[in-house]
Amino acid sequence: MTNAPKQTVKVFIDFDGTITTEDVGEKFFVTFADKEKAYAIVNEWLDGKITSRQTWERLCALIENLDMKKFDEFINGISLDPYFIEFVEFLEARGIEPIVLSDGLDYYIERILKKYGLERLKVYSNKAIFENGRCRPEFPYTDEECDLCANCKRNHIIANSADDDITFYIGDGFSDACPVQYCDFVFAKRTLLKYCEKHRITFFPYSDFGDVRKRMEELFSRRRLKKRHRAFLKRREVYLKG
Repeated sequence: MTNAPKQTVKVFIDFDGTITTEDVGEKFFVTFADKEKAYAIVNEWLDGKITSRQTWERLCALIENLDMKKFDEFINGISLDPYFIEFVEFLEARGIEPIVLSDGLDYYIERILKKYGLERLKVYSNKAIFENGRCRPEFPYTDEECDLCANCKRNHIIANSADDDITFYIGDGFSDACPVQYCDFVFAKRTLLKYCEKHRITFFPYSDFGDVRKRMEELFSRRRLKKRHRAFLKRREVYLKG
């Protein structure tokens, strides 16, 4: 295989608004709950007044008498980035397993990936339990030290990559602010792009996964990829604490 990296590469990808063309979680609540109340809760989270876990719990509490048939129809109407499937195939052809890290809910993530024949992808996310027309979130991967994500993306990156691995992160939103600090190469758009600019985190801007693939092909053609020093130090901090 040409343009295959000579080092072990790990690729971590956000879901809502990155793999999908829109934020599925946000659209879920403004569609099936009180729109104004949902946005008020999200704004509290963005302002740092509540944690991600509290955000999910309060948003889910807004849901009453959810019609699962209509919810499934809603999920089936969600589209992927038009170049994402090709991007996955591009990675897999080079022996790289993409890992999806989402602060969203497993129910819609799994259904969307299955629709596009991508159920093989490894996914770490929050869980949703539906009972009697209501939605109850569960958080199997939370970290009490981190309020940015109910599903701690940083921990998944550390657990799924070795110290010598070259790590990539692709994202778009506020929940990606923590994990990009621990990866060597970052692809960012929208809110994440602004965060990287503000905090001087080196990144590649992108519009879609076609852009990401082109840049990766260029990077993989190099003899050796260099680790990002600040990310290396951040990872070391975690290792030492452990």
